[in-house]
Amino acid sequence: MHHFHRGKRSVLMAELGEERSSPEEQQVQEQYEHGTSLSKQRLFDLEADEGSANADRQKADWGTIWKLAFQCIGVVYGDLGTSPLYVLPGIFPDGIKNEEDILGVLSLIIYSIIVITLIKYVFIVLAANDNGDGGTFALYSLICRHAKVNLIPNQQAEDREVSTYKLDLPKRSTRMASALKYSLESSLIIKYSLLFTTMIGVSMVLGDGILTPCISVLSAVGGIREAAPSLSQDAIMWISVVILILLFQVQRFGTDKVGYTFAPILVLWFAFIAFIGLFNFIKYDPGVIKAVNPWYIVKYFQRNKKKAWISIGGVILCLTGSEALFADLGHFNIRSIQLSSCAVLVPSVLLAYIGQCSYLRKNTEDVTDAFYKSIPKPMYWPQFVVAILAAIIASQSLISASFSIIQQSAALGCFPRIQVVHTSAEHEGQVYVPEINTLLMLACVGVTLGFKNTLTIGNAYGIAVTFVFVITSMFLVLVMVMIWKTNIILIIIYVLTIGLIEVLFLSSTLYKFVDGGYIPLLFASTVVSIMFIWNYGYRKKYMYELENKIAMKTLTDIVSDERIHRVEGLGLFYTHLVHGIPPLFTHYVSHVQALHKVLVFISIKSLPISKVPAEERFLFGRVKPGELIFRCIVRYGYKDSRKDQKTFEELLANQLKDFIGEDSGAEDRQRELALVDNALRDGFVYLMGECEVMAANGSTWVKKLTVDYLYNWLIRFVRQPDEVFLIPRKQLLKVGMTYDV
Repeated sequence: MHHFHRGKRSVLMAELGEERSSPEEQQVQEQYEHGTSLSKQRLFDLEADEGSANADRQKADWGTIWKLAFQCIGVVYGDLGTSPLYVLPGIFPDGIKNEEDILGVLSLIIYSIIVITLIKYVFIVLAANDNGDGGTFALYSLICRHAKVNLIPNQQAEDREVSTYKLDLPKRSTRMASALKYSLESSLIIKYSLLFTTMIGVSMVLGDGILTPCISVLSAVGGIREAAPSLSQDAIMWISVVILILLFQVQRFGTDKVGYTFAPILVLWFAFIAFIGLFNFIKYDPGVIKAVNPWYIVKYFQRNKKKAWISIGGVILCLTGSEALFADLGHFNIRSIQLSSCAVLVPSVLLAYIGQCSYLRKNTEDVTDAFYKSIPKPMYWPQFVVAILAAIIASQSLISASFSIIQQSAALGCFPRIQVVHTSAEHEGQVYVPEINTLLMLACVGVTLGFKNTLTIGNAYGIAVTFVFVITSMFLVLVMVMIWKTNIILIIIYVLTIGLIEVLFLSSTLYKFVDGGYIPLLFASTVVSIMFIWNYGYRKKYMYELENKIAMKTLTDIVSDERIHRVEGLGLFYTHLVHGIPPLFTHYVSHVQALHKVLVFISIKSLPISKVPAEERFLFGRVKPGELIFRCIVRYGYKDSRKDQKTFEELLANQLKDFIGEDSGAEDRQRELALVDNALRDGFVYLMGECEVMAANGSTWVKKLTVDYLYNWLIRFVRQPDEVFLIPRKQLLKVGMTYDV
């Protein structure tokens, strides 16, 4: 038994044992197993005030709220705001057969936006934030922190003491919440299902990152045909491809700031579409206001039956970008998004659709290009230019979201290691992932060249959007039952209204599978396969180390062995384990036969929270009493950013000396601090394993294929751990070993 230290607190913890855990360790392990899986490995963020930045934004004064409300127009609403460019042509691909159908469709659009965008996202889902951060991962992190659903046993009781880890929960407990929690924790199938569902959500967001630029830019550029009717569809396609390539090329400069800089352009866009919509409503047919009566939806389905159901796949396009309201919450706060949604977004977009439908009541033949045909001639060029800029900004938000979600997945151990470049020291969450940027660009160009028109791309887009909606609702219901402990009647109402509407949307979009709908599903299956293979190998590697960790007696023998030479300096031995010493250590000692006088086992650990305050990041413990051998668990949240290794070394050294000052007696303290100071003067040496994972003899052919070929093939193409952790090559020593899993 030995001490773990954070600040002024220490917790007794069983750490080392035989390969089979002792009863005491099993008891502690059970105590510690509290879900921790979703996170982002943005290492070495040492600014103490960043941990509470999101919480501060959530409690901002009204002046700040108005400022954030203006800024979020440029970041969050691009996709939702530009949807009038392509929605109505997607609903009426074969033209308008009955003028009354326009009223039915308009009623569908109005109530879809009110129910899904406004009620679900703006007023319900935003409340399910994780310390001010949103998105599918935030919902998953809440579930992980409340139930033991993690598949890797690296949880510790000390994690709950992190200030940002604590949940503000209702005091009451319900039988339903307890039953659900027990079901989640006791069923391996459910744990895998939650992980698999999260992977699907990631893949669909990536699908949005491909399809949003395609459909937005293609729709906006298509408006040039109003001024140049002779321009062919191929010419529009190639112009769009050039814009898309340029869009992806500028990502390396950190164009998340585009949202902040060009918020005025989006404000201008919303003003234009609202004004033109109001103008068309007054000029052509004010009678379309009757569509606020939902009975027109019923009549529309009675008249068109199956065709009405199929057309819902086009209606869903008016909701694209709704998930961004939640996903981008971390940049703003709930009040700012609610304020700007109610004051700018929803009124402007509804006026745009009302105006288009009013125009189509008198010009049904123009439905294939309703947006540009309905623009008054003097407004055409200004609106065209603003539409191009708005489409680019809309694309930007989804591309940035793709980078962020990939970073989160990599920290979760569900995506191969990639380079994450932090593009801004000023704004949180601005990252650039070169490999993903290249893949998204190639996919965007391929989709644009392959489909050429927005109709087919719209079919693909609808499936990606509805999958994300349904996954968010599934996680939200779990949060309602288990965490919020919401009244069962309210949960049933949510499921029978919003839940059923989203399932109806999904069924309609899936009907268009052969007409382009297969694209996001094909893409999702590829991404999910990569994620699952990587996660499977990652877990097998961790479990091998856990099951073969070395015993205390073995460590004692190694330390006391006179043949082992003790060298100067401070050695940092990296390991995945937070409980025990990995078998790689004995392999290293047997070949090198040398140990540093001060040795620290470093475990980089991600917690299911957005940020870990810098002063709570390091968790120290002494591995063996009387020896300068320590364990240091370095904890990060999925929004923590990476700093340079030198700063990390300085903070680690200071925290180590603080720990020794509190853990040792007066006489030992001075001696040990002097030895540590000497070791620090000699410098750090990083010891890291380079392990090959192979399927053990007797494994099934599926396991051999997955581990020996697919997982190891992925490893050869990804960045190595030392690159991810920014470890200096001159100070690095790698140890090779084969794990038979």
